[in-house]
Amino acid sequence: MIDPDTERLLRQVNTLGVPDIERIPLAQARADTTMVDIMATLTRGPVPPPPDVADVHDIAVPTPAGDVPVRLYHPPGAGTPPLLVWMHGGGFVLGSLASADLAARELCAGAGVLVASVDYPLAPEHPWPAAPEACHAVTAWIAARPRELGFDGSRVAVGGDSAGGNLAAVTSLLAAARGGPAIAHQLLVYPMCDLVGDHPSMRENAEGYLLTASRVEWFIRAYLPDGADRTDPLISPIYGSLRGRPPATVITAELDPLRDEAEAYAGRLREAGVAVELVRHDGLVHGFLRMGALSARARDAIDQAIASLRAALHG
Repeated sequence: MIDPDTERLLRQVNTLGVPDIERIPLAQARADTTMVDIMATLTRGPVPPPPDVADVHDIAVPTPAGDVPVRLYHPPGAGTPPLLVWMHGGGFVLGSLASADLAARELCAGAGVLVASVDYPLAPEHPWPAAPEACHAVTAWIAARPRELGFDGSRVAVGGDSAGGNLAAVTSLLAAARGGPAIAHQLLVYPMCDLVGDHPSMRENAEGYLLTASRVEWFIRAYLPDGADRTDPLISPIYGSLRGRPPATVITAELDPLRDEAEAYAGRLREAGVAVELVRHDGLVHGFLRMGALSARARDAIDQAIASLRAALHG
């Protein structure tokens, strides 16, 4: 049964007539569809301020394909924090440092981690494998500089939501294949893990819950070049060799088309001997990471993600 606060949000979104990103110019979709903007409209004012962090500043990380913008969030308090390299959601097509700001601040302050939020290149201008290559290169570059950037190099995690969860999982695969960096944990929030599979949740939740099955396919077609093999593990990490991969927290939403592929990925990790915490949040929809201001149940799910990350990296 859908969370009453989320159901109210969906009714308001439908009343507003939020633009269908499949049928409007891409530039407009990128400008108009952040959940922060939608929440501000629904609450008829600014959303509650995010938690305080000690410092935020931008850097440019050099990679073989050019510089990648990264925003660093330093947690409050003394000591040397762990590192979380965070990849935002948006179907590989949408999203930015701005859209990831709320999640980055909450993870930074709540889990006591230095968050490096990655502004990876977006499709269709930069089709696969541009995004995973950039995410791995950024992770490797940052992980090699613990003293310079002020984090504990023995506690490096990757994470992301939706498409960003895919990129975090693929970054872990690339790190294993290329000899580093060493990754201690993966935080995967409603991740895209199987760009091939026709899982039951893709049919059960195909319409009515913000992310639709047709939109998922639209994102995938924009992301992949013609002829790409969707079973390539660097596209669909569920088909990869998972033995020895980092421990993972996998978080899903009951009313999400991606629910079953994410849970199947958690199962594949477990079969490979990887320690996995899998948490499904009943009544919630894809994107709940940005809904904490409007749904008490979403707020609880966000707090659970933060607590899991803190436990994984702080012990």
